[in-house]
Amino acid sequence: MGAGKSTVMAEASDLLAQRQIVHAAIDMDALGLACIPSAHAKNDDLMYANLASVVRNFTIAGVSRFLVARAIERREDLELCREIIPTTDAVVCRLIASVGTMQQRIREREIGILQNKFVARVQTLNDTLDLAKLEDFTISNENRSLTAVAMEMLVKAGWISNG
Repeated sequence: MGAGKSTVMAEASDLLAQRQIVHAAIDMDALGLACIPSAHAKNDDLMYANLASVVRNFTIAGVSRFLVARAIERREDLELCREIIPTTDAVVCRLIASVGTMQQRIREREIGILQNKFVARVQTLNDTLDLAKLEDFTISNENRSLTAVAMEMLVKAGWISNG
């Protein structure tokens, strides 16, 4: 939380669109925002079902590249994403920043009733991601331009060249 996943994804999408590279950008958190009856599936189950529907629709439209913003904490969740998204060359980029920077971003962005909970979650999530080590590469998203971070991610992922 606060590393800049959604913001960097949107900028990367803009960079790809400038180059007319067909792709879709999906913020997975948005696919699971709901309060559903407890008798039904958990929010994460619904989020992955929504992801499958969105990916299917984009695939029908001719999209074969997907930028996905999500903090993936468990290998099982990463494998589920890889099952849902039809690609053989998926890579995971972890954006990093200091805990203090991420907490400040959350304080500025999350101004509602759950602000304190979200700020506290930054350290916990960061520790979880450190232990999980699911990323193929990391990129610093602190004291850098948004465009530079997005460009570095796309180059390291092999989607564009550095020239």
